[in-house]
Amino acid sequence: MAEITAALVKELREKTGAGMMDCKKALNEVAGDIEGAIDWLRKKGLAAAAKKAGRVAAEGLVGVASEGTVGAAVEINAETDFVARNDLFQALVTGVTKLALADADVEALKAQPFGNGRTVAEELTHLVATIGENMKLARAAPLSVTDGVVATYVHNAPDR
Repeated sequence: MAEITAALVKELREKTGAGMMDCKKALNEVAGDIEGAIDWLRKKGLAAAAKKAGRVAAEGLVGVASEGTVGAAVEINAETDFVARNDLFQALVTGVTKLALADADVEALKAQPFGNGRTVAEELTHLVATIGENMKLARAAPLSVTDGVVATYVHNAPDR
């Protein structure tokens, strides 16, 4: 069995964002192979996300974006309001809201590439495993005008 060093655990943690003990366990399961450990963590993350799927997600954030005559609002929910202050969650909301400018259908949004090699649905599952709370893309709404512009403003947004 390969020796699992702190540096190896740290490297896996930086690549995946998973917890230190999960990284150590993954490396032990695959005899120190980083790529194998990433796959192991991904599979474990999918299982963890499935376990959390039944929990109520009624808190979260609404993101708004506009570009010229088009705008979109997106609601992504989590179990607690504390997640709304998490940088990873806020980045998800911002990214999905920008994608909604082109198509605000929830199912179409879930299938869109998020920009990191994962779709929006896969990124959501990844965050459920990383943060440890159930999350869902609740709804999205488009807005467009023929004359003028669409402007957005969110009072008291946490990322400001």
